Amino acid sequence: MSTLKETLRKKIEEHRPRIAQLTKEHGDVKLGEVTIAQAIGGARGVKCLVTDISYLDPMEGIRFRGKTIPETFEALPKVPGSDYPYVEGFWYMLLTGDVPTMEQTLEVVEDFKKRRQVPEYVFDLLRTLPRDTHPMTMFSAAIVAMQRESVFARNYAEGNFNKMTCWEEMYEDSCNLLAKLPVIAAYIYRMKYKGDTPIGSDANLDFGGDFAQMMGQEKPYDDVARMYFILHSDHESGNVSAHTTHLVASALSDAYYSLSAGINGLAGPLHGLANQEVLSWTQHFMEKLGGEVPTKEKLKEAIWDTLNSGQVVPGYGHAVLRKTDPRYTSQREFCLKTPGLKDYPLFKLVSMIFEVAPDILQEHGKAKNPWPNVDAQSGVIQWYYGVTEYDFYTVLFGVGRAIGVLANITWDRALGYPIERPKSITTDMMEAAAGIK
Repeated sequence: MSTLKETLRKKIEEHRPRIAQLTKEHGDVKLGEVTIAQAIGGARGVKCLVTDISYLDPMEGIRFRGKTIPETFEALPKVPGSDYPYVEGFWYMLLTGDVPTMEQTLEVVEDFKKRRQVPEYVFDLLRTLPRDTHPMTMFSAAIVAMQRESVFARNYAEGNFNKMTCWEEMYEDSCNLLAKLPVIAAYIYRMKYKGDTPIGSDANLDFGGDFAQMMGQEKPYDDVARMYFILHSDHESGNVSAHTTHLVASALSDAYYSLSAGINGLAGPLHGLANQEVLSWTQHFMEKLGGEVPTKEKLKEAIWDTLNSGQVVPGYGHAVLRKTDPRYTSQREFCLKTPGLKDYPLFKLVSMIFEVAPDILQEHGKAKNPWPNVDAQSGVIQWYYGVTEYDFYTVLFGVGRAIGVLANITWDRALGYPIERPKSITTDMMEAAAGIK
């Protein structure tokens, strides 16, 4: 048995009594009240989901298993010759809460290599789709097509369901699925955008390094991939992709059904699609400024013109955060230390917007959070390295997001969380409660 799985087993056995005690002895403790605005407004701020994988603090930003982004990058074992850690080690940390040793990390690296092989029928399926099919449709279809490989589904169909051990099947499904996602994503990219010239997996490379070479990219894009996948992995469990994956899994659906559903949610313009929209806006904004990096004064004038015309500055603001998104900061730091990229005109414009936009947005007064989120930066890096196909950006996001949501549903299954079923009320009921009728 692998070190990761055995460590996870011990963590689960230690955690289960905590959930049982909270449910049986403290189940009536109130965590908050729901207002009419929250009920109508998408349950914003309602404390009704549980995850120990990550927590989003409005002022600190995301913490993965209690660690900030800089702490996470600092603590995890690094790929030799790289400033960034193994994605496989991050997977270990999200599942267990422990920072793995290099030996434990490399054990997961080797385990994932054994699980990488994608069934040939998945490629056959992708090739039958029209080439103008959106890459997220292809990605989701490939994931759900592999449902026949599910260990959980097979055991359940054979009458072998055990609520105390079924997390092991979810773990196996999640590892099998996660290991294959870079292969599938890179295949879609090369098939759709690079003249149908797929590049095979390299058994000598880790998760991020192999993805980069299958994309046809040279160093340091392998570091871009490692950074990008970790930064986009998880953001609490209330966002659409995480919540959808959890919701579907709560019906005892397997990892393939659940992740495919979450990927479909990620494809929406109010979620994962936003990063390509921000880049497109930034490029058009630069064209309006004459195609060159403007002076700060000219930029300030252009931003005020944008706001006064009723438009927004995309990439600024966040549903929860009330400070600069640490994911934005991490990518900005990568750009600043990378020769060529730090002098790239598009990055210079994004950097200058960061310097002037928050003050303008605060003065304008309509933005609750005038600080940049992750989408304000991520597209620029991809564009610089030649990944200029906007539609593919959400697939990159999806590979990363799978790490967090699959870790979450493994723990959901281990702790026996029930099927999710909120109660609905009518508009008449709300009006009566508000004294309107």
